[in-house]
Amino acid sequence: MAVTYITRDGMKIDGTTGQDHLLEVIYGHALTRMLLRPFLSPAVSDICGKFLSTRLSRRIIPSFVKKNHIDLGIYEKQEFDSYNAFFTRKIKAEQRPINEQKNILISPSDGKVTAYPITQKGRFWIKHTQYSAAQLLKDERLAERYMGGWIYVIRLTVDDYHRYCYVADGRKSRQRKIRGVLHTVNPVANDYYPIYKMNSREYCLLKTKELGTILLMEVGALMVGKISNHEEDSAQVKRGDEKGMFEFGGSTIVVMTEPGMAEPDKDIIQNTKAQAETLVKMGEPIGCKYE
Repeated sequence: MAVTYITRDGMKIDGTTGQDHLLEVIYGHALTRMLLRPFLSPAVSDICGKFLSTRLSRRIIPSFVKKNHIDLGIYEKQEFDSYNAFFTRKIKAEQRPINEQKNILISPSDGKVTAYPITQKGRFWIKHTQYSAAQLLKDERLAERYMGGWIYVIRLTVDDYHRYCYVADGRKSRQRKIRGVLHTVNPVANDYYPIYKMNSREYCLLKTKELGTILLMEVGALMVGKISNHEEDSAQVKRGDEKGMFEFGGSTIVVMTEPGMAEPDKDIIQNTKAQAETLVKMGEPIGCKYE
């Protein structure tokens, strides 16, 4: 399995890691998939999360920083009481400028983005797996609103900045939570399981003046037992305001837009068709409503 990333200026990067090869072995065989099942429980992630919140877990930080070439100088703090405190570290505001154009859809997070059209039947493909909006949302009536629109999948890996923001000014709804398991969101898992309709996730609707009603969903992943949104209830929010954070592990944010409201940037569409993910940073454009 090859993982290809493409930068916004068109440079191709081989993103395949040892972890990708290991996951391919685990998910590629029926026996190892069966042995993996106990570790998919949110309870297991909770246990690991508790350890990663202890002072003892600080010992992991130096090797992680070195392995992933993380520049701690761009963050507000450089010393941490636990691994989770390090993992949810806050970046300096000037490092993630927010595009303020009202007709622009910004990325809610750092990550690797792909974008897919939602057919009039409410279906879309992620890699080689077919989904429906109704399966993802567990709400057929709500799913109808997004038929003919677009779905953006922003996948975060462990080296990414794991805080995320609102993508536009507007009124958010109360968070809706959907229980599930916690598969890895690595692309290899999606070849064997429909992970985005199996994993624990939560979402809200963001009603905006310029971009319609945008759906923002956070998807849990293997070893991510906690999605921490700051505002659970309905509230008025602004573009670029911090919405929440993920604790340890890679994860995913899904954005859904209504028909005619925000079409993905051309490079993201082209890269998705080429089975590649586009590298993005929080606050930069990923779509636009054309007049």
